[in-house]
Amino acid sequence: MSVGSEAPRRRPWLAFLPLLVFVALCAVFLLQLFSGREISEIPSELIGQPAPQSKIEPLAGTGLPGIDPATFKGKVTVLNVWASWCAPCREEHPLLLAMAADKRFNLIGLNWKDQPEKAAQFLARFGNPYSAIGIDPYNRIGVDWGVYGAPETFVIGRDGKITFKYVGPLSDETMRSRLLPEVEKALAAASS
Repeated sequence: MSVGSEAPRRRPWLAFLPLLVFVALCAVFLLQLFSGREISEIPSELIGQPAPQSKIEPLAGTGLPGIDPATFKGKVTVLNVWASWCAPCREEHPLLLAMAADKRFNLIGLNWKDQPEKAAQFLARFGNPYSAIGIDPYNRIGVDWGVYGAPETFVIGRDGKITFKYVGPLSDETMRSRLLPEVEKALAAASS
């Protein structure tokens, strides 16, 4: 036989390579699923970084301003990402109304992937906890903030840097054990 006519060597183990990759991926997913980690703890590259500097148009019909980068300077701010179509946003809304009574920080809203008319109707029906509301109907701003979905809540320190991100609806428990302690930390850092 000549060198060029040699038959390719068979590698039977290659047939099992896709199965091995699939099993490895399943193992990774199962480890994550059963790790016991809080699902709302999605890492954010923005923690410790300045809040995005996009000027965000206001929600018409509310009489409130939109969101300006200057909003994040000089006072601790809690930014809540919400939408009228979002059932969990409706669930957490009474907590935000109660939270708005605390004047030590700004509570502002980012209306995300929503129709402005429906957002205004939502606030008229359930109450408005926000001192400013920006709209993001096409997720252009949400991308800058690293938004995965509504609701999400951010804490921004007096220096304009994001200090905390919570993904998912707030409950009495998460408000007490997660969000408010982070707001208190930001307030303490602001006064020192």
